[in-house]
This record gives sequence, structure tokens and C-alpha cells, in this order.
Amino acid sequence: PGLVALMNDFMANLVADPVTRPYFENADRDHIKAELVDQFCVILDGPCTYTGKDMASAHRGMDVDRAAFNALVQDLQRAMDKHDIPFRAQNKLLAKLAPMHRQIVTKP
Repeated sequence: PGLVALMNDFMANLVADPVTRPYFENADRDHIKAELVDQFCVILDGPCTYTGKDMASAHRGMDVDRAAFNALVQDLQRAMDKHDIPFRAQNKLLAKLAPMHRQIVTKP
């Protein structure tokens, strides 16, 4: 339930952010949130399974640049702050997510 609430706020931030909005406004946001819940749960060693696409496949053709990726990270941090997730826990999660940028950022 905590991850679901976090992803709801994260998605709200992504759609409100002018940098990330174009990537999400016409997407199936409910599906993306469900996939993110599963993915984050796995990353955090929870009792779940992620069956979605790998990050390269999921973002192929989206032309995500570094600015958009950085904005997404900030939107996630704002959601975590809203849920009073301690800074140390945020850093641990972001450290696990950071290597994904190589598969997501495809536009110089």
C-alpha cells in the first residue's frame, strides 16, 4: 500500500512537471504505476515479481534526454519527501535506480 501511494504521488508529479509531462500525458498511467510498484518492490527486495519490459524496451523511441531523466528523479524525490521517507532510504533507492539511466536516456 505504501508503494501504491508513493507511485500515485510520483505520477501526479510527473504529469504536473512540464519537463516530464509529454512522456506521460498520453500514456496508460495506471499501467505504468502498477509496473513501477512491482519494479520498486523487487528493487527493495520485497515479496513481488516484476514481469514488465526491460527499461531499454520500455523507453525505446521516446528520445529521453538527461534533463528529462533528472526531472523524473526530482519528481520521485518530491513524492518520497511527501511520504516522509528518510533521506538515507531515499538515497539507497536512488542508488539502485541510477544505473537504469543508461537504458533510459537515449537522446544526447
